[in-house]
Amino acid sequence: MVERKRWENNFSEWFQDVIFKAELMDYRYPVKGCGVWLPYGFKLRSNVVSLIRKLLDETGHEEVLFPLMITSRMIGKESEHVESFEEQIFWVTHAGKRELDEKLALRPTSETAIAPMLKLWIRSHADLPKKYYQIVSVFRYETKATRPFIRLREVTTFKEAHTSHESYEDAEKQIREAIKIYNRFFDELCLPYLVSKRPEWDKFAGALYSIAYDTIFPDGRVLQIGTIHNLGQNFSKAFDITFEKRDGSRDYIWQTCYGISERVIAAVVAVHGDDHGLVLPPTVAPIQIVIIPIPYKEYEEKVLEKCRSVEEKLKREGLRVKLDSREKLTPGAKFFEWEFKGVPLRVEIGPRDYEENTLTLVRRDTLERVRIKDSEAVKKTFEMLSMIQESLRRRALKYLLDRVKRAESVEEVVRLTSEKPLIVEVGWCGKSDCGVALEEKTNLSVLGIPTDEASPPENMKCLICGEKAKFIVRIAKTY
Repeated sequence: MVERKRWENNFSEWFQDVIFKAELMDYRYPVKGCGVWLPYGFKLRSNVVSLIRKLLDETGHEEVLFPLMITSRMIGKESEHVESFEEQIFWVTHAGKRELDEKLALRPTSETAIAPMLKLWIRSHADLPKKYYQIVSVFRYETKATRPFIRLREVTTFKEAHTSHESYEDAEKQIREAIKIYNRFFDELCLPYLVSKRPEWDKFAGALYSIAYDTIFPDGRVLQIGTIHNLGQNFSKAFDITFEKRDGSRDYIWQTCYGISERVIAAVVAVHGDDHGLVLPPTVAPIQIVIIPIPYKEYEEKVLEKCRSVEEKLKREGLRVKLDSREKLTPGAKFFEWEFKGVPLRVEIGPRDYEENTLTLVRRDTLERVRIKDSEAVKKTFEMLSMIQESLRRRALKYLLDRVKRAESVEEVVRLTSEKPLIVEVGWCGKSDCGVALEEKTNLSVLGIPTDEASPPENMKCLICGEKAKFIVRIAKTY
């Protein structure tokens, strides 16, 4: 395997370096918290977006596009919701020199934009369920230090799904479907994740409860990469969205929402990388295979001709292939560039390969080299890509699980996290006061209760008050 010393020990610098030099995003745009997607990064983004779009379309979601601007009157209708976003909203107050009669918000999220339209569209149970999604930019005035992909003022890849239902039970069923969708999505990206029910004080404003997906970065900090919220009837009551039930009575609709952003791409970059740069999963890599000719004297044209033939053969199989025939760069320089950009598989073709009807395949994740016969090119390429995908998934999952520990005292938490942050599971009585105290005493954030944990061990105590623990709760350093 390729070394990961710089990746792990100097992650912040590594991350910035890779994003810029691999040409994913140029963050030097003269508005703080905004960056420019470069062609290679945009292709990666497009592949990630295509994946989530496919999963949503397959499960009956319909794509829509709502306006960017929301009136202040609409934003203010759900008080808990607006209070949470109040300090982050960008307001449009003027058109030219003329002050607007009502200021307009650049959408921080779309619950309050969608609600008034649902009131027009939903009349009876026959109109339900409705399952909409959109992939748009959202704007939030982040006051913490901004970072590419992780903390932005313009989030350009915000996928938000919004669903409406007849009953609480139907909404809960939708939550379970959303979890399955996200599990499949993150699995396709080879991203490991912990799924936790957020504590009451950290749930989405206006929700009954929130479920979040978290993954760990090389610096030990945890990044939230996806969220799912049961909104109950909070927004439908605020916006008076009612429907005629099957028995003829009227009720408010039940709603859910779930979202991801380019934080997912940050996770793909961070979780799989190494000291040579990016390592991209074949499912979303802009280029899955790069073919590099190794010319030598009278073999130059013959080698290039064979490279073109292999390129055409692989492209016919639906693979994303690039032939790097640039004459001004040496093969070594090309190896370095495409390794840094994380292309999963490299095909090398030189004079010997031409004479012996062979190819050399090089895996990006391990740099392992394999010579194969020309006749095996398609079969072996697919096998190798599948092996890379599975290897990345296993390595990332092991890295995460190795960094989840259990502790029985505040002192043990401090000791475990003194060298580098970890995810620590501790006992909790369920009281908010103890949860807040837990954060203060450990200097960590409560991620929440594992959704797959039935109950804590019989002898587990709350880390703060010493009472019998009702829950296991995860705590960690977060972004």
